[in-house]
Amino acid sequence: MADFMSKTLIALALIASFLLCSSHAKDSDVPFIVVHKKATINKLKSGTEGFSVTIDIYNQGTSTAYDISLADENWPNEAFKLISGSTSKSWEKLDAGGVLSNTFELESKEKGAFSGEPAIVKFRVATKADLQEAYSNPIKPLDILGDRVPEKKFEWRLLHKFGPIVSVFLIVVLFVQLIISPSKSSAKGSKKRR
Repeated sequence: MADFMSKTLIALALIASFLLCSSHAKDSDVPFIVVHKKATINKLKSGTEGFSVTIDIYNQGTSTAYDISLADENWPNEAFKLISGSTSKSWEKLDAGGVLSNTFELESKEKGAFSGEPAIVKFRVATKADLQEAYSNPIKPLDILGDRVPEKKFEWRLLHKFGPIVSVFLIVVLFVQLIISPSKSSAKGSKKRR
């Protein structure tokens, strides 16, 4: 009788866990929005710099997101001028596995470091009335109109100037090394003659 009761309890526990997992799987049938924000600095005119900001919105979930709106209003008018594009945009829907993108260009008015705040994406899930929010990554601090150290590049002219000399020196060193070091076959032959 005790064996029958323990098997029944195990069966009930398995059924309960199955129902719990299936209800959780039903709830997990929602969009999963990932927002990536990046900025690249561009030279515009002498003395000014601009940069391009791209915000990509990915739906990594299993259902469609509706009424998507993007807002990236963290660019103060005193420091930046919008050249092209828009810092806010909206779309009707984003299917599962889909990607949306928004790009805009800004021109800097001031010199200094600027750290961009995350962009906000609001969307609606079909099963819920409330809007959901997703935030992008903040961009790395931008040094606008800053003094940049030039990148160290390989000096081809040095290779052109000193390359032949180095090559001749290496060839001479290898030739001397071959002459000075006895070869293994000649060493074996000299031992047999003795």
